[in-house]
Amino acid sequence: MDQTQPKNYLVESILVTIFCCLPFGIAGIVFASQVNSKFASGDFEGAQKASSDAKKWMKWGLFSGITIVILYAIFVFLIGGAAIMGMGDF
Repeated sequence: MDQTQPKNYLVESILVTIFCCLPFGIAGIVFASQVNSKFASGDFEGAQKASSDAKKWMKWGLFSGITIVILYAIFVFLIGGAAIMGMGDF
């Protein structure tokens, strides 16, 4: 039975670490780095689990980064709107 190597999500995890969310990205990198070594040693189930964990942490990091950017933009627009309307002494 020929097993194919699961995707390791290393590039995606590195990009999430740089641009979105450092802690979740690092967790993604840790699991992504385990995929190739587990697959090479014949642990197909472990490689699949590490791949799914890397994907999970990468997605959590991406979604949390997007959420933070959206909340920051809303905050900036609310503060800017309040300053323009003269509602506060900023």
